[in-house]
Amino acid sequence: MTPQTSEHALEVIDLKKAFGGLVVTQSVSLAIRHGERRLIIGPNGAGKTTLFNQISGDMRPNSGQIKLFGTDVTQLAPYKRAHFGLSRTYQIITLFSGDTLEHNVTLGLLGLRPSRWQMWRPMSFYGDLATEARRTLDAVGLLHLAEHPVSDIAYGEKRRVELAMALAQKPRLLLLDEPLAGLSNTERAQVKALIASIPRETTVIMIEHDMDTALDLAETVTLLNYGRVIVDGDRDTVIADERTREVYLGA
Repeated sequence: MTPQTSEHALEVIDLKKAFGGLVVTQSVSLAIRHGERRLIIGPNGAGKTTLFNQISGDMRPNSGQIKLFGTDVTQLAPYKRAHFGLSRTYQIITLFSGDTLEHNVTLGLLGLRPSRWQMWRPMSFYGDLATEARRTLDAVGLLHLAEHPVSDIAYGEKRRVELAMALAQKPRLLLLDEPLAGLSNTERAQVKALIASIPRETTVIMIEHDMDTALDLAETVTLLNYGRVIVDGDRDTVIADERTREVYLGA
């Protein structure tokens, strides 16, 4: 599939999602430019991860529309959205703990192949993908651990593996769901540097509670509360807004 030409990497139009009687996103509309660094903030339960799940296709909205690079993908499965250049990380790490770092990243790359993975084929059949996996692990400083199982590495290193899996797909739009959660100060600095080094060809949207670090990376900010967009705009304007202080910063 070839994305249509659009000035926006992502458009979310009047998105709504409810579970039973609980409404978790309400008339959410966003337009995010190519290369933009957008931060999504809000208190716990504001609907941030639910919004990500709808953008990635892990969850279908009850109504509204999602466009990637000008193409309506609202009804497409997650793997089809990946072919439009969408990749993401998750709040809860989703790795195969018994497999090596190299194998995890290689499996992530297999999802972008036109032909599906055949279980009966040895991984050596996909040697080109293994080479790319090792190159990406090197970029995040983990090549020396490529042959180690994920279960043997530290939590902060697992976060970097997940980021490597997302970056290996060379995404045009990258969703990062709390990439700094649970990290030490040293690990946080490492992951922040990795995010800052992502080329402008990739649009980055991030959910993060570490405001000091996240605001260093963001140009624009969206504040969600009770599933609604409360404030949306450039970083300094949103942070200075009285509604942001009331809802999120506690001032």
